[in-house]
Amino acid sequence: MKMAPSKDQHARVIPGGFTVLSLRFSEDDSHAALHQLCVKEHRVRSESNTNRPLDRTLFVLNVPPYCTESVMTDIFSRFGPVQSVELSEKPGASAASDSSVSRYFTSKRRQCFRVAYIVFKQASGVNAAKRHPANTPLIVSSTDRPVRTGIHKRACVCVCVCDVGDDDDGVCVEWIQQYSDSLIEASSLQQDVDQFMNDYDKQKEMEATRQKQEAEQQQEDEEGWVKVTKSSRGVKVRPHSEAANERTLQKEKKKKARKELLNFYTWQHRNTQKEHIAELRKKFEEDKQRIAVLRAQRKFRPY
Repeated sequence: MKMAPSKDQHARVIPGGFTVLSLRFSEDDSHAALHQLCVKEHRVRSESNTNRPLDRTLFVLNVPPYCTESVMTDIFSRFGPVQSVELSEKPGASAASDSSVSRYFTSKRRQCFRVAYIVFKQASGVNAAKRHPANTPLIVSSTDRPVRTGIHKRACVCVCVCDVGDDDDGVCVEWIQQYSDSLIEASSLQQDVDQFMNDYDKQKEMEATRQKQEAEQQQEDEEGWVKVTKSSRGVKVRPHSEAANERTLQKEKKKKARKELLNFYTWQHRNTQKEHIAELRKKFEEDKQRIAVLRAQRKFRPY
């Protein structure tokens, strides 16, 4: 008689359609607490990203900082061949990478929990990951592919530095190489800066040339006609520029001023009278002051 599998051998599904996968850092940490990964098939149809096919992409939450792209590839390769791994700080569309920007101008990645998009070469890899039992943890670091992190990595470096003849010299070389890669050579940086400034100057020259051509096209002839250009879609449109828009606004203001009728409405007539009365009162006060000054000058002074 064949026994039915227990519930512990089944995948654990939580609200939201996520499957829980257990993660253990190494096989030696059998008594340590397990880390939980939440995986789900990526099905965001509104996202037009060809790098994340809907039937072959696995969405992973709660990825620890020590899991890099290569580590995630090794972990999930047991479910099927992995095509690519994308790590991000939060879910959403992937940021478009600008290949023209130098690597020195890109921001460094923060050490934090992230989300991952794992693309398998076959759709069966996604289904196999979702059916993985929750009580069978995935191992991050093994003897074949060790992952050193935290205090263990520091301890390896200390042993390597103190004991030159030890077999752990390769770890020290790894740290030295990592430190060397983080340094920036002044000559290489200067070359990238010069290239960036040359491209910027060319772009500014092209923009100045384009604005000059637009200004020439906006020049009116003696009869007030403006040359009309033809767009790429075959629709004849008038080229726009700041100078042309300013001239158009000035013409509209003059036309509106000519059409406006003075004292046509009652409130216009009333405002005109108020302004006239205020002007007369102001002139009267000025005349009073002038007369007072003249009388003071004509006063008799015997000594």
